[in-house]
Amino acid sequence: MPYPLETEQLSKVYDNFHALKQVSLRMESGEIFGLLGPNGAGKTTLIGVLSNLVRPTSGKAKIFGSDVSLELKAQKKLVGLVPQELVNHGFFSVEEVLSYVMGYYGLKPDRNRIYYLLEKLGLIEHKKKKILQLSGGMKRRFLIAKALVHEPKLLLLDEPTAGVDIELRNTLWDFVREINKTEGVSVLLTTHYLEEAENLCKRVAIIDKGELKEIGPTKDLVKKLTQRRVEVTLRKAPEKRERPHFVEFVDNKYIFTIPNNMTVGELLQQCKIPIEDVLDLQIREGRLEDAFLAVLSGKE
Repeated sequence: MPYPLETEQLSKVYDNFHALKQVSLRMESGEIFGLLGPNGAGKTTLIGVLSNLVRPTSGKAKIFGSDVSLELKAQKKLVGLVPQELVNHGFFSVEEVLSYVMGYYGLKPDRNRIYYLLEKLGLIEHKKKKILQLSGGMKRRFLIAKALVHEPKLLLLDEPTAGVDIELRNTLWDFVREINKTEGVSVLLTTHYLEEAENLCKRVAIIDKGELKEIGPTKDLVKKLTQRRVEVTLRKAPEKRERPHFVEFVDNKYIFTIPNNMTVGELLQQCKIPIEDVLDLQIREGRLEDAFLAVLSGKE
């Protein structure tokens, strides 16, 4: 079975600016995949290429095995796009736009499908409202309904929760998980909320200045690129000469940064700290945010 999404040595150059530099990646069927990077990294350009809104300078991009440059109608039906920028549909109502979108894909308007999406996204009471009457959060939800109304198999989400409050973000992500599970929709998302990506995505890619820096299972990248922070509180402060020179010491507390493959027991033994002297011990595991910052700072 072809991959939902695949790029090979994909590049895009604007004048002398390289928005994408030979990016090669692929998504597995049915996965939620995170595309991470700072502003200007090339995320939106990549999504533009995949949705056939941007023509690449070189390389290939494929959707379910077909080159996007072929502009196949059957291929377009397989993709739903939620753009970063809010789209203004003027004086049309929510229900009208969704009906028109189904017609654009050669489908008869299906009220059951439309109402199902509006119900799930909390918009059913607003179905007769004009798009310009919706709040910013409602417009975000409307864009997701618009992207899914024709039942695509690949959903491209470009910063779908930008400027959205935390309650609505959670509602949106719960729905994304649901359609991923029940409809088998593969999802590519970009987000600046790295905690969201860590919770949602089994795999992520990190790009910076148009280059693919890291790609792999989220947990593996975190383990590879981060360290653990261990705080050991002692019953009493040790003599100065007994303090390891490579750690921070505050009050009665040692603060260590250790590799993920080192156990706390090995740490205490190496630092000659008797377990009976330990009053409290706290461990902070590395997070995706730490891995992301390590990549951007060149410390990976």
